[in-house]
Amino acid sequence: MRAAPAMGAFVMAVALAHHPPKHAGKTMLWAVLGFGMATIVFGLSKSFWLSLLMLSLTGACDNISVVVRHSLVQLLTPDEMRGRVSAVNNVFIGSSNELGAFESGITAALFGPVLSVVGGGIGTIAVVLAVMATWPQVARFGSLERQPAGK
Repeated sequence: MRAAPAMGAFVMAVALAHHPPKHAGKTMLWAVLGFGMATIVFGLSKSFWLSLLMLSLTGACDNISVVVRHSLVQLLTPDEMRGRVSAVNNVFIGSSNELGAFESGITAALFGPVLSVVGGGIGTIAVVLAVMATWPQVARFGSLERQPAGK
């Protein structure tokens, strides 16, 4: 089960290499929403095979989100700031993984593992809805191939 997210991410990486998203913003939002939904189903699942499938889907959805986010950072950041913005982005991503693991451990200790996982999925969906409401322009990002570089 530990390898399932990595396998899902690998399959999605191969798919994205051959078929990049045409509507990057909407694709990213749907992918994060899918990640949250798969997390909830995983948290509630009592079936090994369903759990394995949901973990694979979390990896696949996460890979879509990572590819789109990293591509947009590179494409939309002005040339003279690209290195600094990428460095700050990497610090935030690296620390968010550690802080997320800490938060998950505390939540699981307080409320149990099922509620911790399901709550994380619900939180993910809430974040997607908040982003859609606060920054509707995110959904309007088009093809990653047609974004103006450094603008």
